[in-house]
Amino acid sequence: MVNINRNQTLSQLQNLVTHTINAKLEYMSEQFNKEQQYALELFQKRILLEKLVEETLQFNKAINWDKEMIKNVYLVQSAEELVDVFKLRSDIYSSLNYGKEFPDIIEGLNFDSYDPNSAIIYTKNDKEVMATCRLIFDSDNQLPIEEKLNLEDIRTKHKKIAEVSRLMVRNEQKTLSMDFKYLTKGIYMILINNDLDASISVIKKDHFKLYGKFGGFNVERELSSYGHLDDTFVITSWDPKEISKFFEKAFL
Repeated sequence: MVNINRNQTLSQLQNLVTHTINAKLEYMSEQFNKEQQYALELFQKRILLEKLVEETLQFNKAINWDKEMIKNVYLVQSAEELVDVFKLRSDIYSSLNYGKEFPDIIEGLNFDSYDPNSAIIYTKNDKEVMATCRLIFDSDNQLPIEEKLNLEDIRTKHKKIAEVSRLMVRNEQKTLSMDFKYLTKGIYMILINNDLDASISVIKKDHFKLYGKFGGFNVERELSSYGHLDDTFVITSWDPKEISKFFEKAFL
């Protein structure tokens, strides 16, 4: 009941700020009104962040996750962990100049409306988060990939799907890094332990040479670009029940 009342209060406050944000005080200067609008917009984003963090943590705490079996990769369980993940996303997208395609809602923090329906995992060292990924569970809302591809055929083959998204490693390597291996195993275990039939993802075409070795990976569509990103990408599906011997040896 406390959570319900708190969510209602946040929603009411957000509605109030939204209503007020464009209202000007005619008896004040233009500079004052601009500063007021900026402050209200920032406050509105602050309310959004708090609501999103709470909903995301609730979703992740309901995920079937065996931390004793899955070593070196973690499912977010606190606001501090989640904010560190948002910071890493922002840092990496900024370094890759992906800001137009994946903009920060709050400077230095990269999150969006899909996070509250996502299992979010990460790896870390003694000081900081090193890699992260999320698995967006299918729901009444469209998955991000559906902006580029109709998933009707995939849903016919696989009843319960999820989208792999925001996969990134702080220190990319030419060879398979341990962080990437840990995240991949984490994705696999979430799929298996939560009765998901398949995952879908967007990857660079030249990366499919690796993913194709996993077993159960199929190319559903090829794209000459993805939003503001000028590169060749493929949209893939992955059936975790069809993993290869290579995958078992390399990741499990």
